[in-house]
Amino acid sequence: MSSTFAVILCSILAVGFFVLGLSLTLIIKGHHIDSEISTNKDMQRMGIKCAVQETREDDGTASCSTTHTLSGCAGNCAACDVEQTERDREKQAMNIRKNAAAHHDEEDEE
Repeated sequence: MSSTFAVILCSILAVGFFVLGLSLTLIIKGHHIDSEISTNKDMQRMGIKCAVQETREDDGTASCSTTHTLSGCAGNCAACDVEQTERDREKQAMNIRKNAAAHHDEEDEE
């Protein structure tokens, strides 16, 4: 048996072993591992929160609860989209600048 064939055979066996190992939960329990905080009832029961949600609560920048629906923060990780929240803040700042400029132009006309 050549060394190339042995390496390829070992690689195929290793990949097959890892695929089998990763699919044990699906095989035994019949479902995938639920690692999303927003849908995992056990994590919610233990009080585990999304890192973004915890940071916002610590900073006091948003009240992240299931009843509060600020943009990008609805009490779960799926809603804590940092990039979307930053884009929303940029849009709000741009709207404030536009409104201030329009108000300033109206004052100049008077």
